[in-house]
Amino acid sequence: MRLNRFLFGFCLLFVSICAWAQEGSINGTLSSEGSPMALVNVGLLNTVYGDVSDENGVFSIQNIPYGSYTLVVSMVGYERISQRLRISAHTPNLSLSFDLVEKINALDDIVVSGTLKEVSKLESPVPVEVYSQKFFRANPTPSIFESLQNVNGVRPQLNCNVCNTGDIHINGLEGPYTMVLIDGMPIVSGLSTVYGLTGIPQSLIERVEIVKGPASTLYGSEAVGGLVNIITKKPGNAPQASVDVFATDWGEVNTDIGLKYNLGKRAQSLLGINYFNYQNPIDNNGDNFTDLTLQDRISIFNKVNFQRKDNRVFSIAGRYVYEDRWGGEMNWNTENRGGTDVYGESIYTSRWETFGIYQFPTSELLNFQFSANGHVQDSFYGDTEYTADQYVAFGQLTWNKTVGKHDIVAGAVYRYTYYDDNTPATFNDNTSDNNPSRTHLPGIFVQDEISLKPNNKLLLGMRYDYNSLHGGIVTPRVNYKWNSPNKRNILRISAGNGYRVANVFTEDHAALSGARTVEFDGELRPETSWNTNINFVKKFYTSNSTYIGLDATAFYTYFTNRILPDYETDPNKIIYSNLEGNSISRGVSVNLDMAWDNGLKINGGLTVMDVTVEENGERTRQILTESVQGVWSISYTFGNGIQVDYTGNLYGPMRLPLLGELDDRPAESPWFSIQNIQLTKKFGSRWEVYGGVKNLLNFTPADNSIARPFDPFDRNVTFGNDGQVIPTPNNPKGLTFDPTYVYASNQGIRGFLGLRFTVQ
Repeated sequence: MRLNRFLFGFCLLFVSICAWAQEGSINGTLSSEGSPMALVNVGLLNTVYGDVSDENGVFSIQNIPYGSYTLVVSMVGYERISQRLRISAHTPNLSLSFDLVEKINALDDIVVSGTLKEVSKLESPVPVEVYSQKFFRANPTPSIFESLQNVNGVRPQLNCNVCNTGDIHINGLEGPYTMVLIDGMPIVSGLSTVYGLTGIPQSLIERVEIVKGPASTLYGSEAVGGLVNIITKKPGNAPQASVDVFATDWGEVNTDIGLKYNLGKRAQSLLGINYFNYQNPIDNNGDNFTDLTLQDRISIFNKVNFQRKDNRVFSIAGRYVYEDRWGGEMNWNTENRGGTDVYGESIYTSRWETFGIYQFPTSELLNFQFSANGHVQDSFYGDTEYTADQYVAFGQLTWNKTVGKHDIVAGAVYRYTYYDDNTPATFNDNTSDNNPSRTHLPGIFVQDEISLKPNNKLLLGMRYDYNSLHGGIVTPRVNYKWNSPNKRNILRISAGNGYRVANVFTEDHAALSGARTVEFDGELRPETSWNTNINFVKKFYTSNSTYIGLDATAFYTYFTNRILPDYETDPNKIIYSNLEGNSISRGVSVNLDMAWDNGLKINGGLTVMDVTVEENGERTRQILTESVQGVWSISYTFGNGIQVDYTGNLYGPMRLPLLGELDDRPAESPWFSIQNIQLTKKFGSRWEVYGGVKNLLNFTPADNSIARPFDPFDRNVTFGNDGQVIPTPNNPKGLTFDPTYVYASNQGIRGFLGLRFTVQ
């Protein structure tokens, strides 16, 4: 009997041990577009077994009892993956890999620009547009400035026919009203509004977020028309190494290099290098001036993320840019720099930037963000010298707290700007020394996001800044969001105030060209604006697996004290003054996205706007502002893996700056369109070849865009005692040399070919 009991107990123990031993595991890697995906949830449905992927995209689920399960892979902004699998004695340990696909139009992307904290795009009460690296790869360009040409309501505006500098317009408002951020830091401003938008390595850009309308409540001065926030990749999400090189048949060569490496055990670094070179003078329009500015530019970017206890954030980054660019008469060389024999515009730019974020080790969510940059410019516009130094330091402490239905963000900000140049802007009338501008701008802000009901949110915000030159400025805002339970219908209503303290010489290239004399009419006061907009988002899913997304916005902005350059009162001058009246920007913008299961995707956008200026009872259209803008992108992948991308834009007529009543150049630009096509082929997981044609229609402005290009120093122009041009037989139209009559690039059709290489 005892023997039987012993055998029974032994068998029971053996069976228990066997049952206990019947466990397996699942290991794998996660990636998207060739990059490892960190912080992705991986789990077995209706069980406690799961894991979160690490910075290399690796996950591991251990001690799984034998059986059948449904594995689920999920992350905000990406398509959910579900897969049935079985753990058994035959397959106890599974090794899997998944490629996550970004959701159509990134409807659930994480965004930070609207509220200074990470939220789902669908949950944000502030409408934020998100554009991924994939969007920009459909039309590769050497700079973020050019990449924005296919974003609805955004237009890269060239300001000079000779040196090809420019700025970014949002809903018809000029570049100084657009704030450009890198990782949320106000890096690109002042002098770099004109010269700092190039040289950001595109291989390091994760996404670009765009907010249209005033954002001064969170970002202060300059965020009047809107903001562009360039989000760089986290080192953990970047490939180990990447190279992207392309060239055009004009002779342009652009190279992007990315490299990820470890700094010890607790720091990971991402290095990016961009080099752009163009040294091939071309004059297709026959005006003896270069159609495209020659450039030699290098940019070095490095970002370091530190691993800290409890996943607290600490990141610091830096960038250095050096650029040598010139445009002018075809026979110009460096020996002519600053002389009066051959006209050329030569700009040497040296710029450094550093920025980062540090989360304090406290129970409260406290973040300190900081940035500093220096910009040194040495330039000649013909024989007019312009040298300038600008240094900006910025610090911001933010506190985020959720109390019941209230999600509160508060902050204290300080910004210091030093600016010195050789223009009247910094002359000292009493001494021979300059009087550099030193501006202190401390401020505080608070916003409260209130969850009224599960589908209703109200955002209230207020900011107070004290400008050391102009005193205190208050900027409030209010935002309301409603969404249907399934989030297929979203309504947002916004109202807010913006302001801008202008520095003409750091923002307006026309003031530096030397072709006109700059004059100030009184002391310039800060500009203010009030904006309202209504945004509606609608998503459709049809029975044949077709997706349609509609995003429509109506906007209205009213300006007071606006500073506008007056080109028309005196053709020899640019007169700056505060507007004695008002300026209005209003319009409607619609974006439409469609996608089919067969791989066809169509994105289109249309903006119709009316930007006017009223002074002395007379209302006129703003110069260099289109009334209609359209953009589109069509993408399709064939069965052999070849992808075709067809992108383009369309612009309505703009009012152009003429030199007087006798100027015979058209007063308006024509309707025009820039269209591009590209083919891309992948070879394995590392290689990608792409090429195509830019500016398919070969559109360029009229050949007479530059007035009197044959007399750039106005030697044969006769001036009266009042400074006005006197028409003569040699100059019957009474014109002077003027390169500011520009609305599009003189660069025509061109082919391009590129190669990408990526190592995970």
